[in-house]
Amino acid sequence: MKISKKLSNVLLFFVIFGLFGACSRTEAENKNSRDSEMAKSNTKKILVAYFSATGTTKEIATYIAQDLKADIFEIVPEVPYTSNDLNYGNDNSRTSKEMNDNSARPAIKNSVQNFEQYDVIFLGYPIWWGNAPKIMSTFVESYDFKGKTVIPFVTSGSSGIGFSAKTLEALTKGATWEAGQRFGSGTSKNVVADWVNTLDVK
Repeated sequence: MKISKKLSNVLLFFVIFGLFGACSRTEAENKNSRDSEMAKSNTKKILVAYFSATGTTKEIATYIAQDLKADIFEIVPEVPYTSNDLNYGNDNSRTSKEMNDNSARPAIKNSVQNFEQYDVIFLGYPIWWGNAPKIMSTFVESYDFKGKTVIPFVTSGSSGIGFSAKTLEALTKGATWEAGQRFGSGTSKNVVADWVNTLDVK
C-alpha cells in the first residue's frame, strides 16, 4: 500500500513531536532529581540531646524534636538519680556533692551513634544549683563538637539559664553556641514551637 506524501509528513510530525516530548520529560525529571538532591544536601541534620531527672526536660525535648523532625537522644546516667539524690536541701546528697566538685563526671549509660553526622545540637538539661548538672559535662566531653551549632535549652522552677551554657561551651572547642532558652514546668508545645521558629535551623 502506498502512503501519500501528506500522510507521511503527518506521521513524521508525530514521531518527532513524541521524541521531543520524551526528551523534555526526561530533562524535567533529571532537573527535579537534581533539585531534590540539592535540597537534601542543604538540609541541616539536627539532634536533640537531653538529660531529664524528673521528666520536665524530656517533655520540652520531645516538643522540639517533633517540631523539627529531629533525632532525639536521652542522656541516661549509669546510676539513676533517686529522690534522695536530688535533695538540694541536704549537703550530703549525691547531687549536692557533685555540684560542689568541679571534677565530678557522672558516667553515662548510652552513647550517640554517628555523632559526626549532626550539624545542629540542641542540649537540654535542668538547672541545678544555678548551673548545668555535671553529667552534661560528661556528655559534651565525650564528643567532638567542632563545626557544630549548639543551642541550649533548660528547665527550672525560677532560675534562668545563667552561666550554665558558658560552663559547657568552654568544654566544646570549635562549636558555635547560640543563645538558649529557659522553660518552666508545664510549658505548652505551642510556646516551645514559637521559640524554635525564631531560630535559623529549619
